[in-house]
Amino acid sequence: MISNKTIMQKADMEVADLIADGGYLQAEQAEKFIVDLIEESVMMKLVQVQALKSHTKIMGKVGIDGWVLKPGTSGAALAVADRTKPTTDEVTLYTHLMKGEIRLNDEVLEDNIEGGQFKNTVMQIMAEHVALDMDRVLVNGDTSGATGTVLDLIDGMLVKATTHIVNGGTVPINKGMLKDAIKAMPSQYNRLKAQQRFLTSEDAETDYRDYLADRATVLGDKFIEGDGPVRYNNRPILPVPVFPDNLGAGTDCTNILLTHPKNAVWGVWRKVKVETDRDITSGEWIMVVTVRAGFEYEEEDAVVKVTNVQTQ
Repeated sequence: MISNKTIMQKADMEVADLIADGGYLQAEQAEKFIVDLIEESVMMKLVQVQALKSHTKIMGKVGIDGWVLKPGTSGAALAVADRTKPTTDEVTLYTHLMKGEIRLNDEVLEDNIEGGQFKNTVMQIMAEHVALDMDRVLVNGDTSGATGTVLDLIDGMLVKATTHIVNGGTVPINKGMLKDAIKAMPSQYNRLKAQQRFLTSEDAETDYRDYLADRATVLGDKFIEGDGPVRYNNRPILPVPVFPDNLGAGTDCTNILLTHPKNAVWGVWRKVKVETDRDITSGEWIMVVTVRAGFEYEEEDAVVKVTNVQTQ
């Protein structure tokens, strides 16, 4: 049987390929790691994920308010007062340091090293563990919290949606509150309604599916038997596992977000760091991954949040 010493020697040789340049993954490896994160995630498949070259990114915005076209006179330029001046703004995405620890026992190492798959196993395990946590932070991060977790580092999608709020009235999801959400969206963004999505908890989506299925029709039967997305006004209602179901005074409510998912930007700094050590008493190989990530909406004005949606 292969000895623990031999296992660790082989592991160290293969890990050396992952932690070159002072422990930071090389650009190609970091890109692959981020791709793996997205594949293991629910939310990161929907939003815009960017591999940042720095720990901070400034996202510039250019827009035009009001009319561009004005009454014209042949052969004459528009008066200064009639000329349209674009408005400019910027949003700064800050990344925050997060660390994770993963442990592999000797038997896992032995199986994978001998099979020549150890590096792939390391990266896959990292991606599986980190992806769920990043989904949680992306949706539920709140810097005013005191959970003692990474949720306290970043204001996520729910907290940052503040401009357009619809009160669901502490009742289960229904077409009335979805209609109110659409009406609360500024009209210029509804031109892209085919790209907009309602994002909510799994329980709320199930409640709406049952709400539609209660109709004694063939269409109602479809929502009982099928698992395709339900829609309102041509906008899919998507269940997100990390959406909370314990909000509100009675801890029995969730939220709904209406937006174009690519309006949400999750940035990950390319310098993903991997460090290793060994715990001889437990017979485990310890891997610590360090990443910096952050969140911003490109246009927060293009987000509607429905609160007090009862799910229990």
